[in-house]
Amino acid sequence: MRSPFPGMDPYIEVSHLWEDFHHDLISEIKGSLAGRLPERYVVRTGERSYVALALDEGEEEQRQFLPDVAVVTKEKSSRRSRKSKEPVRSASSTSVAAPLLMRALVKAEYREAFLEIRQVAPEHKLVTGIEVLSPSNKRPDTKGWRLYYRKRQAFLNGRANLVELDLLRGGQRMPMVSPWPDSPYYLLVCRKKKYHRCEAYPAFFMEPLPPIPIPLAPPDADITLDIQPFIQAIYDRSHYERDIDYRQPLYPPLSTKEQAWLDERLRERRNASTSH
Repeated sequence: MRSPFPGMDPYIEVSHLWEDFHHDLISEIKGSLAGRLPERYVVRTGERSYVALALDEGEEEQRQFLPDVAVVTKEKSSRRSRKSKEPVRSASSTSVAAPLLMRALVKAEYREAFLEIRQVAPEHKLVTGIEVLSPSNKRPDTKGWRLYYRKRQAFLNGRANLVELDLLRGGQRMPMVSPWPDSPYYLLVCRKKKYHRCEAYPAFFMEPLPPIPIPLAPPDADITLDIQPFIQAIYDRSHYERDIDYRQPLYPPLSTKEQAWLDERLRERRNASTSH
């Protein structure tokens, strides 16, 4: 059964499917580009990894999404929290002391995959970086945000072309001088020679995502990348409908008009399934 959304399905983000989706989308983009690049280019997968404090369950539920990949370990804390407002009772107290709620030190190793188009002739050099943003890239002042921000700045300062795909409604968008489009998602293309003027393509869930250009090195022309078929293919073969409950509310919530549109789409899908 196909997604009820003709564009990006926002329920992938909140249904603990983002890690699986991100991995497959990177693979789909790589496969598409590898077969169409001129002979003097190659496309390679890279990975950005780091260790940071993991969010606890309450924070995860509030944010409504998970990181790409997180390998979690716990460490015992040898210090009692000084910020606790609960009094510590002595061992001689006759009453039963209430337990103190303490936050464990939980570390997670985050891994974020990305793509690079490299020129191998007449010289080896990085030509274009392709990033599908992760939830950790949209949490300002965290380690994941800082690492990606520094890399992004290097691209925007003329290191190479940058293609940035934000298919997450949650979190905060990367800083720009111009205001971002009023759309739940965006596809950004920044060219090395025109790094101060990026091309932003608004993207939605109620209509298919627009094709975007993938810039190469002069004099080679852009390659057009259509992401929408990849999203549909991943949803279909992974059977995401078995994990997603479209009756659950989204965060951020849909507008009244958007919710009415989704309800109608879901009714049409139920009617179609019962007629077969």
